[in-house]
Amino acid sequence: MSTQRLRNEDYHDYSSTDVSPEESPSEGLSRLSSPGSYQRFGQSNSTTWFQTLIHLLKGNIGTGLLGLPLAVKNAGIVMGPVSLLVIGIIAVHCMGILVKCAHHFCRRLNKSFVDYGETVTYGLESSPCSWLQNHAHWGRHVVDFFLIVTQLGFCCVYFVFLAENFKQRIPDPSNLPLVAPWKTYPLFFGTAIFAFEGIGMVLPLENKMKDPQKFPLILYLGMAIVTILYISLGCLGYLRFGANIQGSVTLNLPNCWLYQSVKLLYSIGIFFTYALQFYVPAEIIIPVFVSRAPEHCELAVDLFVRTVLVCLTCILAILIPRLDLVISLVGSVSSSALALIIPPLLEVTTFYSEGMSPLTIFKDALISILGFVGFVVGTYEALYELIQPSNAPIFINSTHAFI
Repeated sequence: MSTQRLRNEDYHDYSSTDVSPEESPSEGLSRLSSPGSYQRFGQSNSTTWFQTLIHLLKGNIGTGLLGLPLAVKNAGIVMGPVSLLVIGIIAVHCMGILVKCAHHFCRRLNKSFVDYGETVTYGLESSPCSWLQNHAHWGRHVVDFFLIVTQLGFCCVYFVFLAENFKQRIPDPSNLPLVAPWKTYPLFFGTAIFAFEGIGMVLPLENKMKDPQKFPLILYLGMAIVTILYISLGCLGYLRFGANIQGSVTLNLPNCWLYQSVKLLYSIGIFFTYALQFYVPAEIIIPVFVSRAPEHCELAVDLFVRTVLVCLTCILAILIPRLDLVISLVGSVSSSALALIIPPLLEVTTFYSEGMSPLTIFKDALISILGFVGFVVGTYEALYELIQPSNAPIFINSTHAFI
């Protein structure tokens, strides 16, 4: 479903409900809130459970996967896998929270689909705090902002990855630290949450399923596979290359034709995925400029804004000379907000007035605090390493040559 169409949908549009404009919103909502009032039927172009699973796997497995061996180095050979498992469980739980809240508002408002931004907006309107209700429209803007930062950050990582890869027996694990110095752990957190940040595609995938009731099972199955793959590659990559592990494990591969072909194929895949990641921020930013342009200039403005955004991602990739820090910075700044901070707060604002157990509130608060601490500390450590790098080996990416 087009992001453009979702965003332009009138918030007070009654065409998708049985509420008349003369009714008060509270009367309409109470009449629509019964569980039986919401039912969605699969369309002819809907996806099967297996297709949805494959989309879920493809959407989560990207460049973040290849940076996990270095992330494990920053955490330790024992602390790294354990932390990856914990972060994976929390991230998947937050995805489940988002799906549950979206289903709640679909039933309540008799809508077939609500996206991430709409869900947050409706959640703020449902909160018991009048200030949050009056500023509910900012929920959409906050989500859009972090989506833009995240997706353009992905595009920057792709530039660095392509530049790196076109440039150019497992040792005894007892020599590797079980727990790395805590100073480098925030860099691990940023990389890990970057790898697990697939929450933006959860609701669109659920919306396209023929049988959306099965989506939670598909979500947990798919993310279990992703988590196992992440832990396995992170550990094996670090075990194999040890302290010499680079920002992307592909950079440690030998310079023979077989391994170089792996780099080439992966780079081609990343090249074509750039447009997919670019789509989300483009659909959020471009309509803002096009709507203010004369009709005969709309195409020119559209192309100009797209060109500026692509150049921006390239410039940022040139200015940040380390792939691992690009990944960690993007993960800490935006992925932590979308994946860890917002979903638990959304659950509280959505269901607090209907009654929530103190344990659930404590759990949501704990996850949000964890995400916020990771956001602050991870961002600080990544920026500190950019400004004043440590004595650890530094691998400058190929975009640095353009400076």
